[in-house]
Amino acid sequence: MTALNDQAQLANAPAAPKRSDLEIKDAQIIFSSIWRELEAEFGAENLRFPKELILLGGAPGAGKGTNTAFISKVRGLTCQPVVISSLLKSPEAQKLKDAGSMVGDRDVIGLVLRELLRPEYQDGAILDGFPRTNVQVECLKLLVDKMHALRREFYNTPLSIHFRQPTIHIMVLFVDEKESVARQLKRGRETKAIMEMASRTVGTPLPEDRPTDHDESLARRRYRVFKEQTWEALQSLKEIYHYHFINAQGPVAEVEQNILHELEYQSTLELDSRTVDRLRGVPVASQIIIHARQELVKRLDSYELEHSAQFASVVAFIEEKILPIVLRHAISGAAHINTEDKLLDDPQALAMLIDVFSERGYHASVDIHRIEIPDHIDLATGKVTSRVKKVYRIEIRFQGSEIRRG
Repeated sequence: MTALNDQAQLANAPAAPKRSDLEIKDAQIIFSSIWRELEAEFGAENLRFPKELILLGGAPGAGKGTNTAFISKVRGLTCQPVVISSLLKSPEAQKLKDAGSMVGDRDVIGLVLRELLRPEYQDGAILDGFPRTNVQVECLKLLVDKMHALRREFYNTPLSIHFRQPTIHIMVLFVDEKESVARQLKRGRETKAIMEMASRTVGTPLPEDRPTDHDESLARRRYRVFKEQTWEALQSLKEIYHYHFINAQGPVAEVEQNILHELEYQSTLELDSRTVDRLRGVPVASQIIIHARQELVKRLDSYELEHSAQFASVVAFIEEKILPIVLRHAISGAAHINTEDKLLDDPQALAMLIDVFSERGYHASVDIHRIEIPDHIDLATGKVTSRVKKVYRIEIRFQGSEIRRG
């Protein structure tokens, strides 16, 4: 029985002896019970959950397994995803099944929370297949509330780095019913071929073989269970956490671009509020380039209209001293010029030089290098007096010329 079927049939499952809590559908009761167990076992100071949680859901055949590695790479996560269907095959879950019990919401929540406490998930984790029911959705909300409470509790303590502001992403990979069924049946055919090859080759690893991948009616039913249960549960989180709807209908490369677009870094969503306040005075690059062209035009016109003589001197310096060197490096696309010209001692002249090259399509940078040169030695005392020589190191970069070689 698949994890989806385990949870989908939960509502109709009779209560097993000694496990009457399976009938409980109150998320608060379920979560509070599990949380008390965790506090007693680990202590509140050790309930260190991932800073970032990516809750990955999707229709059957939408490509959760295919795209998980790419999502991990985009977010810089090196740990394996937490796959709920695998957790439901763990020894703990198997004990419940062996005792004749159904693996219900309480067990799923308990398994997930314990798994997330593992040290390798401290920076972030991808949860594949969670939440799937309304009870699990409510328990997720309660977990995030607890994470915020722990953050407040340890805010001004040495442990604060372990209780950072949580970032929750709801990511849904979506395909329509027709595409879902087609992909499930295709996977079934591929699995069958591998199984047949394995029967002839010793040691061939066997893939998971889902009965729904071989029967169109079962594949359609599995999709409808997703729409009626998991889709509704995930949609309920849309207004609370960062929600990403990924169109997964197309080829893998196209889906990856959709994922990249959705997971673009946004510091105000991920950094601690104190860190955001500290960095507020430093504009992000995307902001300063919005009006960069208009500002450049304004500055150049002001140089001509308000500082004409100095501007003329800077332009003459460029034409006479810099351009001849730049022209000799037309193939490489990079020229380096060292000069001690006093013209550049004025910061405004430096700004003019950089702006002129920027307007002409070059990338210019200037580094001021100060060198102490011995100027006088007092023979009586041995004291050396030095003068400082300023060398302006100018780098001009541009698109070089390509030469075809036979």
